[in-house]
Amino acid sequence: MPAALETQFALSAAPPKLREKATVYLLDPRTGYRLSKKGTSGVTCIVERTAWELADFRNDIYIPLCYDAVGSATYLRVMMDAAALRARGMGPAALKAEIERRYRTKTYRAPVKAGMSYMVAPVFRTIGPPDLKVHTMAMPHLMSYAPYTSNADIGAAPDLADPASLHHPFIDRQGNDEQSYVIQLVGEAEKARILSDEKALVDALCAYRDLLCLGDGKR
Repeated sequence: MPAALETQFALSAAPPKLREKATVYLLDPRTGYRLSKKGTSGVTCIVERTAWELADFRNDIYIPLCYDAVGSATYLRVMMDAAALRARGMGPAALKAEIERRYRTKTYRAPVKAGMSYMVAPVFRTIGPPDLKVHTMAMPHLMSYAPYTSNADIGAAPDLADPASLHHPFIDRQGNDEQSYVIQLVGEAEKARILSDEKALVDALCAYRDLLCLGDGKR
């Protein structure tokens, strides 16, 4: 992905007022992530391309997201290591096992205090509702860190086949209990505003790869 487009895409995950002072890393598929823009706020943004928990090295995963300082020191480290290990030739099953091992040995740890990951970009592509298959989606949301927390713990009952149920907070467990988040989707009016404000980015992403075009959400 061209550097300017990847930078814009990564920063779109953060609310507009947080973007100027955010740090940005860009992916070099040969080595992993490299620092592109040094920020001052503690917020760090990337476009994740390797979802290690899937144990599948696809070339069509695009997840723009930003972490606050505590998330950058914990969850983001895992993502950046995953990209580097993939670049060095580690296979998907071995990568999944290695990250799980690092969590077991406390090389990786869940955040020790509350924090926030921003995913208010107008589009992303990964597994998602209604069938947990890979789709291109417009689903801006916020993720609060909730390690070791389940939907039962918070009384949530999300139904991936029922979009309305996802407008209430729910837990998304991303590979292990340590990487669990409370998901809060933005409202429909805010989603429409984001899509309108970011139309140029949405069009540029669609022009770059047609699988990033928004349509029926099931590309």
